[in-house]
Amino acid sequence: MYSDLNDFLADLEKRGLLARIAEPVSPDLEIAAVTDRVCKSPGGGPALLFDAPSGFDIPVASNVYGSNERMCLALGVKTLDDLAKEIDELMTPQMPEGIMDALKMLPMVGRLRDLMPKTVKDAACQEVVQKDGTLDSLPILKCWPDDGGKYITFPLVFTKDPETGVRNIGTYRMQVFDGRTTGMHWQRHKGGAQHYRVAERLGKRLEVAVALSAEPVLPYCATAPMPEGLDELLLGGFLARRRIELVKCVTVDLEVPASSHIVLEGYVEPGERRREGPFGDHTGLYSQPDDFPVFHLTCLTRRKQPTYLTTVVGVPPMEDYYLGLASERIFLPMIRKTLPEIVDMHFPAEGIFHNLVVVSIDKRYPGHARKIMNAFWGLGQLMFSKTIVVVDKDVDVHDLSQVTWIVGTHMDPLRDIQMTKGPVDDLDDAAELPAYGGKMGIDATKKWASEGYNRTWPLRVVTTEAAGRRAADVIGRMKI
Repeated sequence: MYSDLNDFLADLEKRGLLARIAEPVSPDLEIAAVTDRVCKSPGGGPALLFDAPSGFDIPVASNVYGSNERMCLALGVKTLDDLAKEIDELMTPQMPEGIMDALKMLPMVGRLRDLMPKTVKDAACQEVVQKDGTLDSLPILKCWPDDGGKYITFPLVFTKDPETGVRNIGTYRMQVFDGRTTGMHWQRHKGGAQHYRVAERLGKRLEVAVALSAEPVLPYCATAPMPEGLDELLLGGFLARRRIELVKCVTVDLEVPASSHIVLEGYVEPGERRREGPFGDHTGLYSQPDDFPVFHLTCLTRRKQPTYLTTVVGVPPMEDYYLGLASERIFLPMIRKTLPEIVDMHFPAEGIFHNLVVVSIDKRYPGHARKIMNAFWGLGQLMFSKTIVVVDKDVDVHDLSQVTWIVGTHMDPLRDIQMTKGPVDDLDDAAELPAYGGKMGIDATKKWASEGYNRTWPLRVVTTEAAGRRAADVIGRMKI
């Protein structure tokens, strides 16, 4: 596992998975344009390291997580399904039947013990302390022509609930207003927004710390849909296979990852809002300007030679697809604990996480597909699922060609579509009201007589296994 972003980048370069750009490239639109084109190349393209962003002496890294291979390297696994299996084993405790079984369980017990973060006295992220520092020293990108300004797009935003002290880490974009203030785009459903609501109710200033370019597992953890109240650093410790080291901030009562390259310390005032946006978002559309809290910088700390990690979002597929894919695989075992009949699920890149979810199930009773739809709409951040397609267990949810065929042949619009209303993503501009709109479920499973289908369901056209093996053998000898 990599304990530092630079170690990760060096290993990617050694493996031929990183491209260095030595010539000057401007953070104003140009770095984003290069990143966008690379993201859309086959396989997600390489990670990028801009050694000489125009006007700055801090390198810029982008598209670091933008492939399955790099995502697995960042999380220390061969495949994301391997990690899902580890989590499933962790969540399915079994009583040992003998001494050998008990010994086999010791590594897992050790991992549970090592989940908790620990605080260290010193860290490289505080080699340089600038209480009068400004954001002007950082190569922050303007990504798209009509953006409201420059945006910090990959921050790890640390807050604590003013009443309970429970920590939250989120990735919330930050529009740079000037050298000492930014917007704080935490949407109403997010943990940081809840902490701010509590602070406003109490009439208190909410302290905030923003970590940039932390060790590779942590930027992923900040994007993960963790259940409310669970510390993202616990997931970080599990993935890193060691305790995450934190260091106390200089001007605020918060801790940040010791592995960070840059830390922004500050606060948001109760009741203060400022117009933020527009922003070219992961929907592929510009999000609408709106009023959001204002972050005030009190101190900037950094390494002597930091690297600035950023991400560019826009028309999919982009780097964020692979971050979402990791969550899809990692959290599937957790969802199965509530819904064991789920075989697999997939969030296609074009569906932008919440617009389209495909779920395969082991159908067991009439109306089972509708039960799954309603369960998803009531389960954590899955509540944002705008369209849910439910198919039988023999359908490969990752094969969109097959899914489209099955939906077209298994769904009757009058019978198999369920419409409802509820919370939707703040960025869903198609909804009539902000954060509240319609949802659709499509039951594309085979219909049973007990569901009112009285005709004979047709069989799929499939050859025999013997003929299939013979065909493969013949084709293998053909010159095609």
